[in-house]
Amino acid sequence: MVTRVKRFPVHGWTGVGLVIVFWTLNWSLTGLRTQWAFFPLWVGFCLTVDALVFWRTGTSLFFRNRWKYVGLFIASAPVWWLFELANWRLQNWQYIGAESFSTLQFWFWATLNFTTVIPAVFGSAELVRSFLPDKVRGPIIRPTIAVTVGFFVTGWAMLALMIAWPGIFFPFIWFSLYFLLEPINIWLGHRTLVEWTKSGNWQPVISLWLGVLMTAFFWEMWNYLSFPKWVYHVPWGNWFHIFEMPMLGYGGYLPFALELFALYHLLAGFWQGKQTEYVVKLPEK
Repeated sequence: MVTRVKRFPVHGWTGVGLVIVFWTLNWSLTGLRTQWAFFPLWVGFCLTVDALVFWRTGTSLFFRNRWKYVGLFIASAPVWWLFELANWRLQNWQYIGAESFSTLQFWFWATLNFTTVIPAVFGSAELVRSFLPDKVRGPIIRPTIAVTVGFFVTGWAMLALMIAWPGIFFPFIWFSLYFLLEPINIWLGHRTLVEWTKSGNWQPVISLWLGVLMTAFFWEMWNYLSFPKWVYHVPWGNWFHIFEMPMLGYGGYLPFALELFALYHLLAGFWQGKQTEYVVKLPEK
């Protein structure tokens, strides 16, 4: 049930201000390097979305635990560098303008900007969740031995195929980690999505999917007129671009959101213990 508070939080107005200022600067300073604008722009997005969640529900990532909210930014950069590592093999995306930076400068700005990935996706997922019913029925997936071992083997097979034949199996970058990490989290007793799918409730999954698509729209839109920017080079499906991203590429964001969820809760399980709360506010099981 949505319980809307009367006032929009102060940190939300701060976020709106950051978005207006740095979106304007990022797109208006044509031909100039605006790598410094990406981080405050996305901090503004994160704060705005979080405030909208609080305004609609009376709770949010920021208000529930501010230190844990900061921790999302800290965990985000190393998590995204895993995908950059995979891209050294795949070469599916390239940063136009990176050549104008030294290696140290590139790593600094890239790492700073990568810190916003997880809080943006999880905040958007909570916002989407506030519009959904508590239960969205779907297939029942239980954490049986057959399912967990099947997931684990599938993850390794996808990873091997991607490395061996990247020109064909490059999409597996967005699937393999989830199939590997979900059973590991189950076996370790960490938080997992299967705690909902085992009863056929797919609301958390749908929230993550719609939340990451919302975030992806702004990622790709704000990137389009930025400098530096990323562009895509994929061996197949490279047609009907929406901004720089081929339309089929947006489908990769769906399993990517699940990978972020699994990666974060793997780290949180080690750091905070098995019974750590879910970072995203989820419905009753």
